[in-house]
Amino acid sequence: MFRAAFSRLSVRALPAVAAVLLRQKENEAKERRGRRPRSWRKETHPYYNLSVKVLRARNIHGADLLSKADCYVQLRLPTASPIASRTKVIYNSSDPEWNETFHYRIHGAVKNILELTLYDRDVVVDDHLSSVVFDVGNIKPEETIRRAFKLNTKNKEVLEVEFFLKKSPEPPTQIITNGVVVAHPCLCIEGRIHQGQKQHGEKGDRLLKLSVPGSYEKQICTPFEKSAPCNEGIPFLFHVDKDMSPQLDVYLQQTLRIGQDDLAPELDKQVLIVGEGSLPVSSLHEGQEEEINLPLSKDQKLGMNLKTEELSQELDVRLGFDLSKGEKTFLEKRKVVASQCLGKALQLSRIPKTEEVPVIAVLGSGGGTRAMTSFYGSLLGLQDLNILHSVTYISGVSGSTWCMSTLYEDPDWSQKDLRDPISKARNFVTASKAGAFSPERLRHCTQELMAMEKDGYNVNFTDLWGLVIEYFLHQKDNPAKLSDQQQCVARAQNPYPIYAGVNVRVNISGGEFAEWCEFTPHEVGFRKYGAFVRAEDFGSEFFMGHLVKKRKEPKISFLQGVWGSAFAANLDEIWARAAGTGIRWLNSLTDVIKVIDDCRKLHFRDFRLQTRLVMPGGIVSSIFQEFFKSRFTAAELYNFTRGLYLYKNYVGVREFVAWKGNHLDAFPNQLTPMEENLYLVDGGFSINSPFPLVLQPERDVDVILSFNYSWDAPFQVLDLTKQYCRERGIPFPDTTISEEDEKLPKECYVFMDKDDSACPIVLHFPMVNNTFRKFKAPGIVRETEEEISNGDFSLTEKDSPFRTKNFTYEPNNFDQLIEVNRYNVLNNKDQILGALTAALANRKHKATRRYSKK
Repeated sequence: MFRAAFSRLSVRALPAVAAVLLRQKENEAKERRGRRPRSWRKETHPYYNLSVKVLRARNIHGADLLSKADCYVQLRLPTASPIASRTKVIYNSSDPEWNETFHYRIHGAVKNILELTLYDRDVVVDDHLSSVVFDVGNIKPEETIRRAFKLNTKNKEVLEVEFFLKKSPEPPTQIITNGVVVAHPCLCIEGRIHQGQKQHGEKGDRLLKLSVPGSYEKQICTPFEKSAPCNEGIPFLFHVDKDMSPQLDVYLQQTLRIGQDDLAPELDKQVLIVGEGSLPVSSLHEGQEEEINLPLSKDQKLGMNLKTEELSQELDVRLGFDLSKGEKTFLEKRKVVASQCLGKALQLSRIPKTEEVPVIAVLGSGGGTRAMTSFYGSLLGLQDLNILHSVTYISGVSGSTWCMSTLYEDPDWSQKDLRDPISKARNFVTASKAGAFSPERLRHCTQELMAMEKDGYNVNFTDLWGLVIEYFLHQKDNPAKLSDQQQCVARAQNPYPIYAGVNVRVNISGGEFAEWCEFTPHEVGFRKYGAFVRAEDFGSEFFMGHLVKKRKEPKISFLQGVWGSAFAANLDEIWARAAGTGIRWLNSLTDVIKVIDDCRKLHFRDFRLQTRLVMPGGIVSSIFQEFFKSRFTAAELYNFTRGLYLYKNYVGVREFVAWKGNHLDAFPNQLTPMEENLYLVDGGFSINSPFPLVLQPERDVDVILSFNYSWDAPFQVLDLTKQYCRERGIPFPDTTISEEDEKLPKECYVFMDKDDSACPIVLHFPMVNNTFRKFKAPGIVRETEEEISNGDFSLTEKDSPFRTKNFTYEPNNFDQLIEVNRYNVLNNKDQILGALTAALANRKHKATRRYSKK
């Protein structure tokens, strides 16, 4: 119930203090930029013993208007215990008193957030009245504090709680952290079950259930038959946080037949727990196999062989913000290629030194087949200008990724004339798509999906969509994988590809919460958390930074479904795109989040989080929210950050906007490392262009060529990027556009900040058909009737053939789209070369300053 409350954040709950001091926070974020560790480090931190005494509540008005409340309080501290605790129920009282104390052992390296949730007991479903989110970091060691949390100022509702924190006598332990997430020691519990002593006269089937609360595997069920071999045993395995003081719980379940109804035998069965037992894992000697006879009942024992062992400190998830080894090796080689290209393109008297070479990124927006086709045209224009080899990165969203992934099937694509792959793409784009739904193809798709499901993947509609895209682009099976593209950059012969997706919540709009996930030939990961896995391991199962179950790397076709999953929109987002705004009355039903105590006294360098109150919208609100905001078709993938914790000072890292009162970043118990799965969708649900992936300081990009293929709002990606950068203190130029340009966009806009050398130069290309109507090439006027006809077409009107949902073009329409985007690049040669010249001069200046300091 509490987790559901946080999945519906209300924009109207932004605290006034955050709004007033937004500028101050932005300036501080700007000061912090770049202050994050490149790699992981080991740190030693102590344990603390926390006592939480729930005292009483006052003036509580329950959900039932006809009677007083039947209250209890649930306590949840997931960084210390996987199980929520709760007080007893005080019936029929507006002023319940509990005076119950709960004890936790917490680790000093992590952000420990206690959730106190007040419930009204009900016969059917307990009513969630309110929740308090409290940062344990507000408690000073060896000091008892009593807090009266105001739940409702109008009704003077109050929850009184007493806290005491004491340093534990246990020795401090070492953890691994990158300053954002923490990896604790992972304990592996391996065992074999043997036949135990049997009850006399037992009947029915028996099922043994083993669980370790907080473990990755959760619960293991196995039939427990009389004929089970005693010599081999039944193996089982659990992975769990060693610091959670885990215990092994065993239940023996027996199903009895109580009737003789052969037509409905399920109705004649009764399930009984005939035995249960628990074993503290700490009672075992680590590294030694021990034989255990666990009593389950008076007449029943379970024989097991158990062994516990701490996994190696070497993690399979790379923690850190530095670039991957593969990408860094590429960059060293690419600088040599780029310096040669720039020397020729800019007609320089000498070839620039590698340290003087600017980093250039080309971005393609989303837009389905229109974006894919247009990106081909834009890249062709760069090739015809002879500057494609100076480009370091190519990154795309949605349809642009379809163009990229097809190009990178050829290890030397940029060394060849792009007209050949464009010709192949033309054949597929102009061909009928009916074959995608033929019986033979559907049979093939079914077999593919069943094979994925058999391998353990969570298969859903996104995977089917990936196979549909596979047919659209190839009209046959495509076995290529993302890691195959390593050979495309091994000699730095092509720009480095970065594919974009965003991780969302299934019932929160992408505008409110979206985490950028980057896919490169070497790694997949979140730069927000500084967590990456090898491209070959994406799709495998990870826990606490360790690979616990290896799976086959998915075909790139399935990733194409993720990158271009525009259909994953919820009803509220669909309405927003159609009407220009979301369903406004939904905001009146959302949960209200308020800051009820700012312990930091407005000193923002303090990394403690404010105490927040969550007031749920109620059952009716929940129904409407689930219906209008649920995202049923997001790709559900294994979360490789699962089992990591948020570092105690994570809020000081610029990627987090925890200072916003209602942003999910302010609730670490709800952030991605605490979730079981990733929900990856089209990057267009956040910003319809992958600016956040190339604006990272580690990539040090100097020039961004932004190609916008959106159906409308040609400057929206700039506005959203500017807001994104402003909140995080990332350098980004002023991109203010005049009203005239908003109505009638030009082919190219150049934005730069001459006063900030860290700010990239941005060249933005809206997809327009302005001068192309009159000129078939830069400076060459259209003369014949056929030439005039080829340039006279609409890119944005309702009857345009280039609508986003149109996957099939007529041959002449495909050619028109290629040519107009190529032309828009060629026609702005001077602006592009001017930007490269300015970036080269800036790099030279930086290199000279570094040299003079040495």
